[in-house]
Amino acid sequence: MKIEQTKEVIKVGIADLNFVRVPDTIRTSGLGSCVGVVVYDPIIKIAGMAHVMLPDSTSSKKKDFNHHKYADTAIPILVETLLKDGARKFALKAKIAGGAKMFSFKGKSDVLRIGERNVEAVKKCLKKYQIPILAEDVYGTNGRTIEFLPETSMLQIRTISAGSTEI
Repeated sequence: MKIEQTKEVIKVGIADLNFVRVPDTIRTSGLGSCVGVVVYDPIIKIAGMAHVMLPDSTSSKKKDFNHHKYADTAIPILVETLLKDGARKFALKAKIAGGAKMFSFKGKSDVLRIGERNVEAVKKCLKKYQIPILAEDVYGTNGRTIEFLPETSMLQIRTISAGSTEI
């Protein structure tokens, strides 16, 4: 008789991060200009997900800020925690989604390009760690919900007004 493991969906809030092992999955909702970053080891089947809200922590005026909110501080936490939990540095891979342009304004202000800036910051940080991005679903104008399955390394994406896809 085989003992069945129950599958749980681990949730990641806005400006938050969390970790998962098989058989569980990990999900975040409300990705507009935010970027969902999944870093995982496909053999050990362990993953971390961050819901990155802003590109750069130097914009924070507080000394004691939420490190999960920014690309430049959330991704190092993801990577270091995964390595501590048994992931292998050489095996780490990434998938990303989000970075939509949620509002349309006239003008070229950098402040209004938050989705693009988030994607750029995430890619820069992953490159620094030499973690390849195997798939991405970024930009556009619609919000997303993503769920990562460490068993298959599949990222399921539900895009508002555009249906579902897997990468």
